[in-house]
Amino acid sequence: MSNFYEERATMIAAGDLQEFVPFGRDHCKHHPNALNLQLRQLQPASELWSSDGAAGLVGSLQEVTIHEKQKESWQLRRGGSEIGEVDYDEELYVAGNMVIWSKGRALAVYKAFTVDSPVQQALWCDFIISQDKSEKAYSSAEVEKCICILQSSCINMHSIEGKDYIASLPFQVANVWPTKYGLLFERSSSSHEIPPGPPREPLPTLFSMLHPLDEITPLVCKSGSLFGSSRVQYVVDHAMKIVFLSTDPSIVMTYDTVQCLHSVWVLRRVKAEEENAVLKFSEQGGTPQNVAPSNSLTANLRSLSKGDSPVASPFQNYSSIHSQSRSTSSPSLHSRSPSISNMAALSRAHSPASGVHSFTGVQRFNLSSHHQSPRRHSISHSPDSNSNSSFLAPETEPIVPELCIDHLWTEAITNIREKNSQASKVFITSDLCGQKFLCFLVESQLQLRCVKFQESNDKTQLIFGSITNIQAKDAAPVEKIDTMLVLESSGNLVLYTGVVRVGKVFIPGLPAPSLTMSNAMPRPSTPLDSVSTPTPLSKLLGTLDEVVLLSPVPELRDSSKLHDSLYNEDCTFQQLGTYIHSIRDPVRNRVTLELSNGSMVRITLPEIATSELVQTCLQAIKFILPKEIAFQMLVKWYSVHSAPGGPSYHSEWNLFVICLMNMMGYNTDRLAWTRNFDFEGSLSPVIAPKKARPSETGSDEDWEYLLNSDYHQKVESHLLNRSLCLSPLEVSQIKDEDLSQNLSLDSSTLLFSHIPAMFFVLHLVYEELKLNTLMGEGIHSLVDLLVQLARDLKLEPYLDHYYRDYPTLVRTTGQVCTIDQGQRGFMHHPSFFTSEPPSIYQWVSSCLKGEEMPPYPYLPGICERSRLVVLSIALYILGDESSVCDESSHYLSRISLAPQKSQAEQEENRFSFRHSPSVSSLAERLVVWMANVGFTLRDLETLPFGIALPIRDAIYHCREQPAADWPEAVCLLIGRQDLSKQACEGNLPKGKSVLSSDVPSGTETEEEDDGMNDMNQEVMSLIWSEDLRVQDVRRLLQSAHPVRVNVVQYPELSDHEFIEEKENRLLQLCQRTMALPVGRGMFTLFSYHPVPTEPLPIPKLNLTGRAPPRNTTVDLNSGNIDVPPNMTSWASFHNGVAAGLKIAPASQIDSAWIVYNKPKHAELANEYAGFLMALGLNGHLTKLATLNIHDYLTKGHEMTSIGLLLGVSAAKLGTMDMSIPALLPPTSTELDVPHNVQVAAVVGIGLVYQGTAHRHTAEVLLAEIGRPPGPEMEYCTDRESYSLAAGLALGMVCLGHGSNLIGMSDLNVPEQLEGDTINVDVTCPGATLALAMIYLKTNNRSIADWLRAPDTMYLLDFVKPEFLLLRTLARCLILWDDILPNSKWVDSNVPQIIRENSISLSEIELPCSEDLNLETLSQAHVYIIAGACLSLGFRFAGSENLSAFNCLHKFAKDFMTYLSAPNASVTGPYNLETCLSVVLLSLAMVMAGSGNLKVLQLCRFLHMKTGGEMNYGFHLAHHMALGILFLGGGRYSLSTSNSSIAALLCALYPHFPAHSTDNRYHLQALRHLYVLAAEPRLLVPVDVDTNTPCYALLEVTYKGTQWYEQTKEELMAPTLLPELHLLKQIKVKGPRYWELLIDLSKGTQHLKSILSKDGVLYVKLRAGQLSYKDDPMGWQSLLAQTVANRNSEARAFKPETISAFTSDPALLSFAEYFCKPTVNMGQKQELLDLFSSVLYECVTQETPEMLPAYIAMDQAVRRLGRREMSETSELWQIKLVLEFFSSRSHQERLQTHPKRGLFMNSEFLPVVKCSIDNTLDQWLQAGGDVCLHAYLSGQPWEESQLSMLACFLVYHSVPAPRHLPSVGLEGSTSFAELLFKCKQLKMPVRALLRLAPLLLGNPQPMVM
Repeated sequence: MSNFYEERATMIAAGDLQEFVPFGRDHCKHHPNALNLQLRQLQPASELWSSDGAAGLVGSLQEVTIHEKQKESWQLRRGGSEIGEVDYDEELYVAGNMVIWSKGRALAVYKAFTVDSPVQQALWCDFIISQDKSEKAYSSAEVEKCICILQSSCINMHSIEGKDYIASLPFQVANVWPTKYGLLFERSSSSHEIPPGPPREPLPTLFSMLHPLDEITPLVCKSGSLFGSSRVQYVVDHAMKIVFLSTDPSIVMTYDTVQCLHSVWVLRRVKAEEENAVLKFSEQGGTPQNVAPSNSLTANLRSLSKGDSPVASPFQNYSSIHSQSRSTSSPSLHSRSPSISNMAALSRAHSPASGVHSFTGVQRFNLSSHHQSPRRHSISHSPDSNSNSSFLAPETEPIVPELCIDHLWTEAITNIREKNSQASKVFITSDLCGQKFLCFLVESQLQLRCVKFQESNDKTQLIFGSITNIQAKDAAPVEKIDTMLVLESSGNLVLYTGVVRVGKVFIPGLPAPSLTMSNAMPRPSTPLDSVSTPTPLSKLLGTLDEVVLLSPVPELRDSSKLHDSLYNEDCTFQQLGTYIHSIRDPVRNRVTLELSNGSMVRITLPEIATSELVQTCLQAIKFILPKEIAFQMLVKWYSVHSAPGGPSYHSEWNLFVICLMNMMGYNTDRLAWTRNFDFEGSLSPVIAPKKARPSETGSDEDWEYLLNSDYHQKVESHLLNRSLCLSPLEVSQIKDEDLSQNLSLDSSTLLFSHIPAMFFVLHLVYEELKLNTLMGEGIHSLVDLLVQLARDLKLEPYLDHYYRDYPTLVRTTGQVCTIDQGQRGFMHHPSFFTSEPPSIYQWVSSCLKGEEMPPYPYLPGICERSRLVVLSIALYILGDESSVCDESSHYLSRISLAPQKSQAEQEENRFSFRHSPSVSSLAERLVVWMANVGFTLRDLETLPFGIALPIRDAIYHCREQPAADWPEAVCLLIGRQDLSKQACEGNLPKGKSVLSSDVPSGTETEEEDDGMNDMNQEVMSLIWSEDLRVQDVRRLLQSAHPVRVNVVQYPELSDHEFIEEKENRLLQLCQRTMALPVGRGMFTLFSYHPVPTEPLPIPKLNLTGRAPPRNTTVDLNSGNIDVPPNMTSWASFHNGVAAGLKIAPASQIDSAWIVYNKPKHAELANEYAGFLMALGLNGHLTKLATLNIHDYLTKGHEMTSIGLLLGVSAAKLGTMDMSIPALLPPTSTELDVPHNVQVAAVVGIGLVYQGTAHRHTAEVLLAEIGRPPGPEMEYCTDRESYSLAAGLALGMVCLGHGSNLIGMSDLNVPEQLEGDTINVDVTCPGATLALAMIYLKTNNRSIADWLRAPDTMYLLDFVKPEFLLLRTLARCLILWDDILPNSKWVDSNVPQIIRENSISLSEIELPCSEDLNLETLSQAHVYIIAGACLSLGFRFAGSENLSAFNCLHKFAKDFMTYLSAPNASVTGPYNLETCLSVVLLSLAMVMAGSGNLKVLQLCRFLHMKTGGEMNYGFHLAHHMALGILFLGGGRYSLSTSNSSIAALLCALYPHFPAHSTDNRYHLQALRHLYVLAAEPRLLVPVDVDTNTPCYALLEVTYKGTQWYEQTKEELMAPTLLPELHLLKQIKVKGPRYWELLIDLSKGTQHLKSILSKDGVLYVKLRAGQLSYKDDPMGWQSLLAQTVANRNSEARAFKPETISAFTSDPALLSFAEYFCKPTVNMGQKQELLDLFSSVLYECVTQETPEMLPAYIAMDQAVRRLGRREMSETSELWQIKLVLEFFSSRSHQERLQTHPKRGLFMNSEFLPVVKCSIDNTLDQWLQAGGDVCLHAYLSGQPWEESQLSMLACFLVYHSVPAPRHLPSVGLEGSTSFAELLFKCKQLKMPVRALLRLAPLLLGNPQPMVM
């Protein structure tokens, strides 16, 4: 039997046979394309030509009329690249004008494309997006996966993301190839291009395109010349055809049609020096003849692209007739595209979606199909054709090449030039040992030529080796199993690996060619005999009529395959003489065979091994054997394993053992244990029973065989057997002579000399499998093999080791195959072989005890778990940080055949440890390292619990206080889903977050949409949970419902007068309604994600009223009263802005949607103008195409221009990107631009140049502020707003630059601003604010003193009181740090003269004084106070500073009382109202976003005041205050950065419009610039389990400043955070939630990204805790309950209540099934109590992952007590757990963190320890000591004690008997002597105490 390989012609059975039809073919028939073509036929011809598909039409019409069979082609590739996903085929099918891409297990259409002209080729290509074009960029850059469709005149590219590109082709393309870098084009050359004359160079033949938007550029090649100097030139040789191109490695194979040779080139990026070499040729006087000056190349191409080739050319017509191009289908390229010869290639940033075709400079060499042979045209162009190039020269710029091919290898020149030996198929394959081959099939010679190649050591180049020829008709690689299929000319299908033949491939259902010929009678084949296998000859002679061989049905992996179309009755391809014609479409291990009758079959080749165990063992053996031997071994194994009717999954291992042992020289038939292998009845020819006898009756031997089978032994040991009391059968030992015979090994076999090495690596695999709890079965199988080998190699230590692991499997006696001394000489003992068996458990145990250990041997790539465990223990227990950093650790010894350094380095690099900045302790180091190596929780769960404990301990450490910036993998590993979700969301693009409310659109229909429906109720109800203030704000700010007009009809009023009265009242109320939208925009800021398919809903501005009691409608349009014209124009503008500001910056919006929102009615144009401005403010306007912006501006609609100018400028804040020429100052334009638009343009300039201190702009603006009214400005009333705008703009440009205005000292800005030549009344506000902004926060006293309020009455009379407000404000902003939040400071701004003489407004009498103008004084007083208050608002904006709030609130109350005071008329109610509004705004700024109730009450009170002085402007101010108070629904606050202050100065300018169309002093549109100051600062904790917002306690630490020390503050989130630059760190505090620290000292980026994504901070409730909502006081938590009844805490714990405290489904079901008491419990009660207390422990200590470990330990102790331990691994684990808790490193950790909860219950471990000790001591007393003595003295002992003895040895670490004699323990007399001798054995004292009686020679039972 052992030589059954030699007898059989090896055959490999292919499985999974299916008939193959390209999926696309069928789909094409039903695709609607054919219909379109018929419709096109019906169109009149004129329309046909004008339609866009003109080029392809002629062709397509012909296709309709002539129904010839379409030419089709398809290609397949592997789909499903994600790891763990089942791989499937992807198909790209081309026919006619269609490309169909299908994929999936059962193919389904993924995309189908139809183009205008016939498709010449379709392919997949990945383009690199990165701008960096260096080689390095290609390894990591992101790719754009595309599908490219080549037509005759253009190439279409469609990316998976949905982008479409079209590039027109400047020449006829013969072929296009996908490369690593992009596309490679081969120009098709017409056969009659004459060689060029001296002045002209040949045109390149190869071109590349690196991205759909890049240019097509020629390739250069670098080839070594004879003298070694290499030359760089364009690829111009027409004889060179590409036959193959591979992306990895990036090589090209070409065939030279003249020399008939194949060459290989490497394809790479051009280096700079090569680029220069090509481009400089023109400058080196004499150039070689075939390399013409390159600029003439571009000139040549250019001249063609102009289409100026003269018709005079005699060859012209000839060439166009004979060009093989489809010139019919393309009338001319020029008619399609304007030939702009020098249009620069569009930058990649322009998305193709913007509708611009990419004419990527292609026209530079537009050789359309009409100019097929360009060179001659240009030569015959004119007599002096040389001047032609000089004539064109100025225009040309050279085309820079991007890719280069570098010569690597050319095949040897043969004697006979084989014409037409071009390779028809080329592929790269690698053999089973990883050697790569480049194979090319030369069909004319029927040869497959295979060239070896490999990477050089430094990985920079490929080295090609020898060439081998294989006779073949066709071939294809089978990459998954590193082989290739070769179709021999005889028709046989043979499998090769590299160039080694493995065996014939046999295909069930296809007759083998040799048989078919001999069998004259075709007979229909049934499924049974559709499989033929070679059978022993004796059988063949039996019946001659069955020449077609029968064989059993193969094990079909899936019975459903039987019903496949394959086995239909008509047996499609069983007719006589079907043979395999060719092989195509290899994907992984599937390949299609084309049969001679035209049908196709797809077959799957079997894998090398299916079971994990066999795969691992094969890998290990392959790793250790020399290459040639490994190779032979794998080939043999493959042919045995894949023979027809091969093994199923289970018996694969048995087959492997037999195959391996045969190769080692064993006779597996004579070995008892391999002989009994049960092959599940598959009578495969591999292990056919030797004595197959014809008798049907059976015999005794069969019975014996059965009794000895594994199956029988399993049944005997089955529980059922015992319970039925069946006595075991006496098995007559199989023929005794078998056993007693001395078996020997055959030393001539392949692997004999390598047995020790193989044994050692298999032992390492065994140790590796012990670290995976799921591989138990595999270990059992492996032990049998290892024990046999260990016995035969006489390795006692190993046998002892296996015995201790599996006492019941390893019998003491067994068959030994003797290996005599002579044979031992042949054996090769490798250097790494150790006599002591490496044991991973032992290694870990020694580390825990702190003993020295030799490095642990390790097989790279195979024993990865062992490596991981060793290194993590070294790091965490031994505390050696370098263990995971060094490349080669000194805890591991790598095993290798020869010192292959390079490989080792490359292996290690995968695990190089990147230092994470925030890793402090060892535990963190370990966790971060493990996550980097790719270790996951699932891996941790499969580690045995004792080994996993140190890792879990580290994880437990880290879980308490992780760093917020750890990557997602680390957070998952430590079980902090809150953090991992945060990390994962952080990587997602900004989109909808958890909190965006998805209100179904149905809700708005009942109530009129007031524009506030999309606010997130959930979060707002958490922030303001006590009252309904949000509803109130909504009521105050809505403008979509009619207002109540309440007018009492006095008797004297006539009805008509009453109606007028009502309408006048309505007009008053409308002043308020029109002011509301600005505030509403603030309230709903960024709260909505629009649906891209629906227009944005804009609530209508309702200016009607309803009069009670009858609810009659009151309307302003009745004509009874005069209504100001255009009254609503600005109101609806504001309404549009408010609607647009709802859109969150993260929304997905594109140019098309913005245009789609354009209203149909002209009266809504103002709203749309506002909407555009809003889009600019939230950053979406940058998406609007420049074309559309220009379009809108030229329409000349005033509002639209204002909105656009401000919007675009806001979107480009501070970028200096002036894309709109309309932003020029008006003096430079001759056009008549509306005044407001000029104002907007000037402010726009300020925004775009904000903070840049741009010299020219500042100069222009400075002049604009005080420009004397020129002729055109004579009658202008609104000059003030223009001057103010120029001032604001100047301030923005030089924002905060103060005295360091570089290069502007000569402008003398401050003096200019204070100049006295001009009308100060007009220019003062602008100049003042400009100074304030330029010197903002500079604390510059000299400038500030200019702005002091005048302190004499004389001077006071010169200043408008209003301006004092601005001057005070400006002065305070400059002296930023002096602002203090108290009323004393506010008053200190008032000059003494005013303070002393100003009336207190509450007095009744007016003091009389002649020289003082009381009016002036009191007005000055209130305005100065208001200015100081406003500066307070700026200083503390968004800070919720309590003292600032109290101070401002006091002044607001004061102003309210002044208003009603008797002598308010002195100051003037208007002035008081203004000041009140200013103070209210300041108050709102301080409390921005907080929704403070006191401020809300003030606003509500002022909302109700509608008569008297209350005009539109005051309402505007009050509702802006209300909006700021609830900014963004409480999610936003204001910032105090310079840019924010500038924006707020524009928005809150303290002069309010008198009526709704008033823009005289300040442009109303600027009120919306507050958006630029708003920043998201709301932090919303979201419970990671329920995904809902919740409360959580935050601790915020402020950095220390000059005003206060570093302080901590506790906030209950959701809350607005203070400005981030003030903070040091934020921490989610326990005990409810897991702690989480965000450290801002490292940078605020992380927190900013959280806040910008709706502020979602994931938090995780700790086990046993309830949320604040459910349990506000914390009295219901699990720990709180236990405090009450300390004594019986576990009893008090009711398992039913657990669901309130944990969401872990595993714990819930554990409680459900294991902890609920049932009726009659009996002794189970104790178990239940244990489980309940364990569960309680896990929940309260936050270690649910320890539950399985507790249970496993308990089970193990119980099993040991019942004496049922059949393997000792669990005991090992308990031992490791105990050792871990007593290890030094753990004790030290406990001392450093005494507060930390214990990781395992302190009471549980001693109990476990005690029970194990008791059980083992009882055994020792009950006769175990005799057994132990026998073991130690090396005598046989009884079988029944096997397992307990092993348990004792393992638990007490008793050394093997071989160590004892060396110490000489036997002769010891006293315990002390024993102790001394055992010191070197490292044996624990407790074990020695138990052994002492035996060793001291008085074996009486000892009583402890």
